[in-house]
Amino acid sequence: MDAAERAMRATVWRLFFCQALMQGAVVGQVAMAPLVGHSLSGDATLATLPMAVQMTAVMAASIPAGILFARLGRKAGFVAGALASIAGSLLFAAGVYLGDFLVYCLGAVFAGAGFGIAQHYRFAASEVASPAYRARAISLVMAGPILSALLGPELVKQTHDLLLPWLFLATYLLLAVLPLICLLLLAGTRLPPPPPRPKQPVPLGPILARPAFVAAAVAGLVAYGAMNLIMTATPLEMMLCGFSVSASAAVIQWHAVAMFAPGFVTGRLIQRFGMRPVMIAGAVLTAACAAVTVAGSSYWHFVVGLVLLGVGWNFMFVGATALLATAHAPEERIKAQTANDVIVFGTVACTAFLSGYLHAAFGWQVLNLAILPTLAAAAALLFWQARHGAKTARATG
Repeated sequence: MDAAERAMRATVWRLFFCQALMQGAVVGQVAMAPLVGHSLSGDATLATLPMAVQMTAVMAASIPAGILFARLGRKAGFVAGALASIAGSLLFAAGVYLGDFLVYCLGAVFAGAGFGIAQHYRFAASEVASPAYRARAISLVMAGPILSALLGPELVKQTHDLLLPWLFLATYLLLAVLPLICLLLLAGTRLPPPPPRPKQPVPLGPILARPAFVAAAVAGLVAYGAMNLIMTATPLEMMLCGFSVSASAAVIQWHAVAMFAPGFVTGRLIQRFGMRPVMIAGAVLTAACAAVTVAGSSYWHFVVGLVLLGVGWNFMFVGATALLATAHAPEERIKAQTANDVIVFGTVACTAFLSGYLHAAFGWQVLNLAILPTLAAAAALLFWQARHGAKTARATG
């Protein structure tokens, strides 16, 4: 391995840790937000509103993040994301301390902006990696949150009652420290400069019309949307079933580990079997989650179902990210990535809004079964894109 290869891999590992730290606050928030939202609002239908606001901010951050990355480069954008995440955690803490639902939701805006910018760590990994190492670099950086999967829920379990009567106040104050560490890591990381500006504006329409982009965006939005729909409602459902905060945090911890741990091998699986077979396997595992979670309401039904959901998300989302990298030219990458994240996280925001309503109006089983048609549609699009690619290859061969 030469010096350039070692430097590239060292940068990927720094991105791995940055992704882990930025995700840590989000994993902890998943375990807390529905419970805090229910407590502060006093309305079960508004319990998932803070997560919905947060995911809407993720989507809204995509366009300004794309502009920031294009003009100032990756590092400046990631610094801005870390600062937004710190502000979000502190506003969450203020909302809990004041008992103010609106202040708490304002924290979700900043936290969502930070998380939205952090989604570009996977794109930065694809840009610094060599073509042969690209799938593994993406998958490794997306495995970074395995650390936050262990840390975030554990912080919730150990600190949620340290500053009573303000439940979760200590947790939010501690979560604000994680992006600070990320800033220290970024200080010594070399990342790609802003891409060269094209002489003529890059039109978005042709990018959106490409079969590879369509298949990647739909697979990504279905993976994230289905996962978010079920994950967001899980702590609330477990509370209604009589489980404690620690029990629901443990289930979210199992789920988060299952989301990110496969990242150490997903890139290798893609290299061996291809992107589409891995993504189809992810869709099957996500469907299996729905089968398990509607079969019963024991602790282990929640654990097994959410583990299947996590692994399914990983296979689909890593594959979708790798497929997206084939759908644009270098000068189109910022615009393609921004459009993809607007589509994906716009859907995630919708599912976060719908999660509380569907759960309150129709119940847990209907909420879980609602993901099945979307999974079937994503699989069909992947087969369509594969056939289109084969026809194109024959026509140009």
